Amino acid sequence: MNYDSVKKQDPEVFAALEGEEKREAEGVELIPSENYVSRAVREANGSCLTNKYAEGYPGKRYYGGQEFTDAVEVLAIERAKKLFNCAYANVQPHAGAPANIATYFALMEPGDTLMGMDLSHGGHLTHGHPVTYITKIFNFIRYKMKDIETGEIDYDEMLKVAKANKPKVIMAGFSAYPRELNYAKFVEIGREVGAIVIADIAHIAGLIAGKAAKNPFDFGFDIMLTTTHKTLRGPRGGMILTRESEELAKKIDKMVFPGFQGGPIMNNIAGKAVAFGEAQHPNFKVYAAQIIKNAKAMAEVFKAHNIRLITGGTDNHLVLADVYGSLGISGKDAETLLDRVGMTLNKNMIADDPRKPMDPSGIRFGSPAITTRGFMEKESARVAELMVDAMKNKSDEKKLAGIREEIRTLCKRFPIPESFV
Repeated sequence: MNYDSVKKQDPEVFAALEGEEKREAEGVELIPSENYVSRAVREANGSCLTNKYAEGYPGKRYYGGQEFTDAVEVLAIERAKKLFNCAYANVQPHAGAPANIATYFALMEPGDTLMGMDLSHGGHLTHGHPVTYITKIFNFIRYKMKDIETGEIDYDEMLKVAKANKPKVIMAGFSAYPRELNYAKFVEIGREVGAIVIADIAHIAGLIAGKAAKNPFDFGFDIMLTTTHKTLRGPRGGMILTRESEELAKKIDKMVFPGFQGGPIMNNIAGKAVAFGEAQHPNFKVYAAQIIKNAKAMAEVFKAHNIRLITGGTDNHLVLADVYGSLGISGKDAETLLDRVGMTLNKNMIADDPRKPMDPSGIRFGSPAITTRGFMEKESARVAELMVDAMKNKSDEKKLAGIREEIRTLCKRFPIPESFV
């Protein structure tokens, strides 16, 4: 991108932008929740629509001058509905967490119960972790894996707990779970206890849109919550999708605005519209399928080096590895080390981790961003080899310098693309 005006007006901010451009260009991004967007998305996200207040919804705004904001938001809505095969879409949430919380407020009263995946077994903070304020308002119960080595959810226990607690909402979704959920089981349990069944697809929205992963709506889910970045490769933001219930969709719309948020970020919604258009292109299906192939290739390298993988492998875009138990390096130290040599990922707790959240046993890494750069299985496997090599030789500065140089060379071969269509 051209930052000439920023460079002239604010050299300090320009230095940070220039530094980030260089960091992204010369290193591999392995954080599963991060990706690169196209130049078209960046231009829309930095457009003149940043000037416009548009409180309300298309055709029902509180201010005038909405001809073009309405056009952009309608485009985003219609494209989202087509991508995910649903009747209603709210594209206004500023991020994933606000989308989740607004939905809770729309569907539940204080004191009502929601069942979600335990954070230590792959769930998300907004699904009921005690550190979040939302747990002071609603009652959260959790389900876990029955077998950490395979990733199988204990659906029998889940049904037992649901019958005993009668949750108003059952949430299927995760932030660090490498397998595909049994959506039919969630719906079966939800129907038996009279719960609304929601899927948080923030991590796998792009895989679903690209037909590389199952769509929970096909199994009867009522609502899907998602971010619009990650595998979907759009700007950072949130979205709420309703399969067919107009009643639920109206409750959600009313809670997003005016219940929970103020005016929508229209330049961001323009970026969403562009990204959803890109996801309708045939190339996106190829990309989504390749994400999974690349993640599997990386997992196989770790397994070949006898590094324990939570759930034994992956069915999606991410891998969760117990590096402390396998290599004697903590997740925090691994994150710092690998960042030094140009491979960015995140420390992560593993199931029933004996270590603390800020210095856990595991690392979480994935393939969305490297796949966007054009990496195939061969390059993905090589990155995994370099990760293992660095962790095994963490004190060998000469070895680490060589790894850093190889990463730079690989990145030059696969520059970040500006267009995906």
